Amino acid sequence: MQSVELVISGIDWLITVDRGRRILRDAAVAIDRGRIVAIGKSGEIAEGFAGARRVDGRHTVATPGLIDCHLHSSFQLSRGLADEANAQSFLFDRMYPYEAALDGEDVRVSATLAAAELLKHGVTCFIDPGNYQPEASVDGVMSTGIRYVASRSSFDLTKSVLGILPERMIESTALALDRAEAVLERYAKSSSPRLSASASFRGLNNASDELIVGLDKLARKYGTLLQTHACFSYSTHDSSVARAGLAEIERLEKLGVLDERMLIVHSGWLEPGEVAILAKRKPSLVCAPSSSLHNGYGNFMVGRLPELMALGVNVAVGSDHASSGIVDLPQEIRLACCCYKEARLNPRVMPPETGLEMATVNGAKAALMGERIGSIEVGKEADIVLFDTRRPEWQPLINPVANLVYSATGDSVRDVFVAGEQVVARGRLTRIDEDKLYEQIPLAVARFGKHLKLDKMVQLRWPVS
Repeated sequence: MQSVELVISGIDWLITVDRGRRILRDAAVAIDRGRIVAIGKSGEIAEGFAGARRVDGRHTVATPGLIDCHLHSSFQLSRGLADEANAQSFLFDRMYPYEAALDGEDVRVSATLAAAELLKHGVTCFIDPGNYQPEASVDGVMSTGIRYVASRSSFDLTKSVLGILPERMIESTALALDRAEAVLERYAKSSSPRLSASASFRGLNNASDELIVGLDKLARKYGTLLQTHACFSYSTHDSSVARAGLAEIERLEKLGVLDERMLIVHSGWLEPGEVAILAKRKPSLVCAPSSSLHNGYGNFMVGRLPELMALGVNVAVGSDHASSGIVDLPQEIRLACCCYKEARLNPRVMPPETGLEMATVNGAKAALMGERIGSIEVGKEADIVLFDTRRPEWQPLINPVANLVYSATGDSVRDVFVAGEQVVARGRLTRIDEDKLYEQIPLAVARFGKHLKLDKMVQLRWPVS
């Protein structure tokens, strides 16, 4: 008998998403020092491994930890502030003023809340496009036990066709690069295996060529991702053509920064030639379904993500932000699959297996962690989610992948393990006091709300008394 730290046994359905895409019944996983050391039938594992701790997996479906490849953690306190707004108003009248009003404590509370919501919905790793106080984000996020790719977001052009940035967010190219490198120097090679960093510019229309190329050099120097938003609406596409004479992906190609280390969020509004560029360069793309649907960006109407996947491009999924996203990755992959079925008038497009791959192995590849996480395989780090199947949306349980993608939500998550540590147990976070967190939220809203015209931002049309 081999002694190990943890055995999860009796799992009704274990969806490995391994190379063979195996699904095991009555399965068990043995974990030691944060890594998976064995997978098999419960009886086989019981005969070979003695766990210092055991978790009963009966009445559960197990999956790899889900990976959210795009979430603005500092926007978690913005729910209700950016509804029914077009792209220009959403950014320049709502979200940028909100972001400029946050102090460090507000960012910490927001980031903690974001990580808490992700974990409770089965996400064990997420990529943040960044903000102006990344240290506060790191403090909040890392307290929960989740994996985190931190960033410092960068702009250096104050004006675009869409509007003018708040004064607090404006900085020179040199200062933006210096501050980005400081974050990479501190976090890219962190002593914590759950913390890393990326280079990030928020979007092409507020970034100079010098900034983009400079951030690409930093990403190469520190061996990290380079990430940005691109092609999320017609207005950003049109603005790029008006300003630079090139569409957004064409501009990235001309600058020589487009390759498999790059992460591009949205990627809906593409010129025909840009499809060919993406198929050739193969950056990872992130589908953000609820964000597009909430804001009416049209990414499902004009997007080409199913075709790009068929051409070998890696496509992951992200929830974007609480102001327009649902921050529930099981629901996001349902929207990704079903909206493309509707847009293509083809029920065979985007089967549920594709949705789960987007949230696991594809997400791990996008995060440059494909050898570490994203599947339940011997040798990989033990990021595992147990979904409680004693719930109506999971029954009858005939096809667990279909149930997960087409009917379940993140609310059915029971237990979450990150590197073998149980960070969610029976639906509750184990590292932080959730009640204390919820008490801090209205205090943060009161602080930043003093700097905003909240009555102008909230679209509450019915009388309150």
